[in-house]
Amino acid sequence: MPGHVEFATLKPPHMTVSSAPSTHQLTGKLLIATAMGDFLGDKRIRLLEAIDTQGSISQAAKAVPMSYKAAWDAVDDMNNLAPEPLVHRSAGGRHGGGTELTAFARRLIAFYRALEQESQAALAKLTGNLSHDGAADVADFRLVLRRLSMKSSARNQFAGPVVALKAGVVDTEVTIRLAPELHLTAVVTGESAENLGLAVGGDVLAFVKASSVMLLTQGEGERISARNRLRGTITHIHTGPVNSEVTVALPGGRHLITSVITDDSVRRLELAVGQPVTAVFKASSVFLVAAD
Repeated sequence: MPGHVEFATLKPPHMTVSSAPSTHQLTGKLLIATAMGDFLGDKRIRLLEAIDTQGSISQAAKAVPMSYKAAWDAVDDMNNLAPEPLVHRSAGGRHGGGTELTAFARRLIAFYRALEQESQAALAKLTGNLSHDGAADVADFRLVLRRLSMKSSARNQFAGPVVALKAGVVDTEVTIRLAPELHLTAVVTGESAENLGLAVGGDVLAFVKASSVMLLTQGEGERISARNRLRGTITHIHTGPVNSEVTVALPGGRHLITSVITDDSVRRLELAVGQPVTAVFKASSVFLVAAD
């Protein structure tokens, strides 16, 4: 399916054990696949990088190394499966045949390398959690993997950099930028701020339960004490036998926030799709996770 790219998880990592029995290192290979088969992996990325520096598929094939035919087949496959061409070829140029990467290919390489670093960081974290007393036990390995892949039940999940920290005697107020004109505030204990390593410029994940989000219509809530007041427009209302789920699009077009309120509240506020509302929640209702 051309243009449809799925980013697969890491291939099963292999473990290399150094001469010191207490040291373990996990490594993995990242693979990007489509419904038609493998699209991009480490060897193809290295081929693209070599094409960029050599200006020739034949020279790039020698640098990887791989056979000339395999290199041409890989380029053809990538051009066929990618939503945009990755390689342009012409009859002249350096080394007997001009070949150059497209701007899309360079962006894809940068994305792959960034994703590779993040996945390797996750493996490094896994390594740090493995037992250092002899060979790692499979049960321990699976347990750590499950812990690393835990998901939050919070309906609303946001990510952004910390732009302000205000430390008090007990608590720390944390301001997170979601978009240029969109911020949210969390309050955590000073101990939590220290344990999370919170710092201005550092990225965090913010979680807010839908049940903690209140909705205000125009003219309401002038005296409400909640710190977070995010104005937006209702995009969907899903009614249930007792409660309703209301989704609100926030300014900028990227972020949504969901509130769970009673059906009675939906009727009383006369909520409707397209209606402007303000999503309100306390700073203490925001849970933070620091990105490594």
